[in-house]
Parts: sequence; C-alpha cells; structure tokens
Amino acid sequence: MQFSALQLATILGGKLEGDPEVKVHNIAKIEEAGEGMLSFIANPKYEEFIYSTNASILIVNESLTVERPIKPTLIRVKDAYSSFALLLEQYAQMKGNKSGIQQPSFIPATVKMGANVFVGAFAYLGENVVLGDNVKIYPGVYLGDNVSIGANSTLFPGVKVYDNCVVGQRVILHAGCVIGGDGFGFAPQADGTYKKVPQIGNVIIHDDVEVGANTTLDRATMGSTVIKKGVKLDNLIQVAHNVEVGENTVIAAQTGVSGSTKIGTNCVIGGQVGIVGHIQIADGTRINAQSGLSKSISTPNTALTGSPAYDYKSSLKSQAIFRNLPDLEKRVKELEDMVKQLLSERAGV
Repeated sequence: MQFSALQLATILGGKLEGDPEVKVHNIAKIEEAGEGMLSFIANPKYEEFIYSTNASILIVNESLTVERPIKPTLIRVKDAYSSFALLLEQYAQMKGNKSGIQQPSFIPATVKMGANVFVGAFAYLGENVVLGDNVKIYPGVYLGDNVSIGANSTLFPGVKVYDNCVVGQRVILHAGCVIGGDGFGFAPQADGTYKKVPQIGNVIIHDDVEVGANTTLDRATMGSTVIKKGVKLDNLIQVAHNVEVGENTVIAAQTGVSGSTKIGTNCVIGGQVGIVGHIQIADGTRINAQSGLSKSISTPNTALTGSPAYDYKSSLKSQAIFRNLPDLEKRVKELEDMVKQLLSERAGV
C-alpha cells in the first residue's frame, strides 16, 4: 500500500515542501529510514538526522528550521508527534481491517453480532454474547455467557472475558489479558484453612480503554470492578475485586492494586507500585515507580514516592541530606573532638 506526500499532507492538513508525488510504502525511525519510507521529527535532538536520512517523506513541526539542502519531502504540521501518531493509528486500522467468521470457532445461535464483525479461528463465544459493529475477535479468544463487547473494540489472541462482564466501545484488550477472573476472596476458618467466598460480581470496562498483555482485572465479590473511560493499563498489571479506576488514569507495568481501592481521575501510577486495599486515591495523584501506598490520599495532584510512599518533594530533600551524611558525620566528629578539648582545657585550669 502506497501513499503520496500530497495524500498524506491532505490527511494531516499540513504544508508540503518538496515533491508532492513522492510515495512511501513503509514507516521507520528517521535514523534507519530508507527510500520509500516515512518518518518524523518531534524531538530536537534528532534534528541532525534530517540531513543524512534516506527517508522519502518527513513529518516535521512548523517551527523546524532547515539550514542546508535535504533529500526528503517535508510535511509541516503544528505537532509532528501527534500527526505521526494519527497516521500510525490509521495504518494499524487498515492492517487490522478483518471481517468474517473463521473456522473452526464456536458461536451459539443466541449470539448477537453487529455489522462487519471478525471472529478468528478457535474462538469460543458463550450464550447470549453481544458483539457491536466492527468488533474484532482474534483467534483463541474466550467470551463467557452474557458478555457484551461494544462497537469498534478489538480483542487480541488469547484474551479471556468471563461471564457477565461488559466491555465498552473502542476498547483494546491485548493478548493474554483476563477480564473477570475470581477476586482473591477467602475466609479464614477456625482450623486454619480458608473457605472460598464466591465472587458473583463482574467487571465493567468503559469506552476508550486499553488493557495490556497478560493484565488481569478480577471480578467483584458483589457489584462491579470498574475501569472508567480513557484508562490505559500497561502489561502485567493486577487489579483486584471491586477496584474502581477513574477516567484517564494511566498505570504502568507490574503494578498491583488491592481490593476495593478507588483510584481517581487523571492519576499517573508508575511501574511496580503496590497499593493496599480499601483506600481512596485523589484525582491527579502521581505515584513514582516501585512505591508502596498504604493509606488514602485525599489531596488532589499529590506526587508520591518511596515505600511507604510519601511526598515527592520531601523525599528529594531527604535524599539530598542522605547523600551528605558522610560529611555531616565527619563534621559532628570534629565538633565532638573540639568539645572534648575545650572540656579538657577547662578541667586543667
């Protein structure tokens, strides 16, 4: 599939500099791009490559200054990074534009499908499953009874969605993620054993959510585990039963969120963060990687780090003091020696 510089500039609303008919058929990083490839520059530290790249077309910011002749045709836009991301999104959509039902797959008569649905081979759909328009179900996906998948959502290979869970529109579930597995509910018994507490709730994923590979979202004990609109979850995240994640919150890999915790909107949580259960985290909270959060955060837009997590600015001051401890110890020792000497001299008077 080829696109001309003129076609791309029209899509992006950009200004052309160079040959409008030059064509590209692939995408690459600017330092690796060859003839027939498209790339972009958004970070100033890569601007030097504009003079050496073999890319045929470059998307650049309007403000970029070109000081000597270059080979590529330029498309100038307000935000090169966002424009390139838009093209990547459309390219991915074209590559993933699958439809039809592959065999073998198991689809009961009670399943309801919208238009242009794709179901890959070896997929299993339970009773009363509902698939909206343009849903893509890749091979090896399991959908339990009464699962609902909203329009334009994509479930990559090996995704498992248990009974009664609800997935919104334009949701992306990456390979191997599990939606609606049992929450970790066990009641301790007098004899030291544990009795399983049935998990009869579900998981509700709102629109425009992306869930990374091998991430698990546990079903609620009762009620729902809720992932709200625009949330982005990285790979290998554990979200426990009855958790609520607020709109547009992003969470990096290997983070674990314990049961019944409520995370606010627009939070940013780094990788390998551990969060205890039954707490609330205010809107706009930022938690540094490998932090451990053990209590509620009530002040919005707080930045935290450490384990147990505490105020980020205070932690920086503490780190500065910690680095100076050897010098401080030396000065204290010198002061002790001076005091001893003064006391000795006074005693000899």
